[in-house]
Amino acid sequence: MNIVIGGAGHVGYHAAEVLVAAGHRVTVVDSDANALRAIQDSLDAATLQGSCSEPRVLLNAGADKADLVVAATNHDEVNLLAASLAKGLGADRVVARVHHRAFFENSVFNYAEHFGIDRLICPEYVAAQSIARTLRNPAAIAIETFARGNIEIQEFPVPQDSPAAGKTLSELKLPPRTRLVAISRDSFVSLPRAGSTVEAGDVVILLSDREHFDAALEAFGHRSKDARRRIAIMGGPAMAVWLCRALHARRFSIRVFEEDPQRAEELAEKLDWVTVINADPTDEAVFVEEALAQVDTFVALTNDDERNILGSAWVKTKGVAQTIAVVQRPQYGHLLRHVGIDRSFSPRSSAVTEILNVLEEKGVRKVTSLAEGVLDVFRARVEADSVVLGRPLKEVSEFSGWVLVAVEHDGKVGVPTADTVIQAGDTLLIVGPNGTDKKLAKLLATSVKKNHELGSVAV
Repeated sequence: MNIVIGGAGHVGYHAAEVLVAAGHRVTVVDSDANALRAIQDSLDAATLQGSCSEPRVLLNAGADKADLVVAATNHDEVNLLAASLAKGLGADRVVARVHHRAFFENSVFNYAEHFGIDRLICPEYVAAQSIARTLRNPAAIAIETFARGNIEIQEFPVPQDSPAAGKTLSELKLPPRTRLVAISRDSFVSLPRAGSTVEAGDVVILLSDREHFDAALEAFGHRSKDARRRIAIMGGPAMAVWLCRALHARRFSIRVFEEDPQRAEELAEKLDWVTVINADPTDEAVFVEEALAQVDTFVALTNDDERNILGSAWVKTKGVAQTIAVVQRPQYGHLLRHVGIDRSFSPRSSAVTEILNVLEEKGVRKVTSLAEGVLDVFRARVEADSVVLGRPLKEVSEFSGWVLVAVEHDGKVGVPTADTVIQAGDTLLIVGPNGTDKKLAKLLATSVKKNHELGSVAV
């Protein structure tokens, strides 16, 4: 594919590095000759000096014929303008990197829709959601989600005294926007149907939106009997706010340590369910006074890579069970386990993963496996002539054999209900038997007139 990247900074460079390695033709635009020279010296990518917010520069870079344009400078407003211009010039898909939450969260205004941008990417937000998923469900299935933290999926055994034991799926009183995705019994994994029975000792995979997830767990007898998990966060940038919000209403006790008094006060006002402490957790006296050796997880997410690495390594030597470090430079990642750091997350890598997702949005692709060789998770885009369009899901028998677990429409993602109507351009997250991606692709791209050629899609 032909890809134009505006900005040769950290995110732009890393995106170019990954995309060139994947075999794409990449052109990087930047007004800084030195930044472009670093690209020229190390990557097989074309470069063009100039501002990506100028139409003539974008045309010279080939944005009008590009499969994807990524605006990844350090300035949100420049990225929004560049991506919008590229779309207007004819680029197939455009992505803009943003940092400020006002652009990204759409709470007041939908910037992506207004400027015709296919995806807004905030690296820090994506990294925070990835950390939150790790903390919420440490043994959960590693699903690549496009739900921005709004949907959760977890695997767990059904207790002997579970109120769900012995009931069929149709008899279970599950909360709205909840899906029982799979049932494993005696090492046999199956997709649940209305008549499927849940038995004590089964291992089930449950999916729900964040609002109803705890209630969904309780329907299976997983009431919160254990103590709240204790989380200590070093640093109070925007990523810390997003992480705390993603963990809100969960069984977590959170303390945020921020050394700047003014920022600590701001955090205390924004996060009234969090204990904010104006101190350095790696100070020996503070560490002892706050009993940080007893926390379950220490998360270091300051804006300084070295401080995050050293701080995490130091608290690990003091007895902290799990440490997580945020590092901007992903090349540090493979070194961290050697110094006692359990997990690392790179906002830059998270941004590039989102960019790759945009490239692969069309058609049907396998995301991951729930049971290797048995059940897969597919991400699929619905075409304009698909047979499933225009009817509520309760009337769409063609999905028999798959479980539709999430729908993205106009940038918003949620768990569908029986009354949800699929529309052209929607992106779906679907669980189904291994090897059924071709049948699924035909279903989502075939008109009613052609549907008889498919035969039954139930598998």
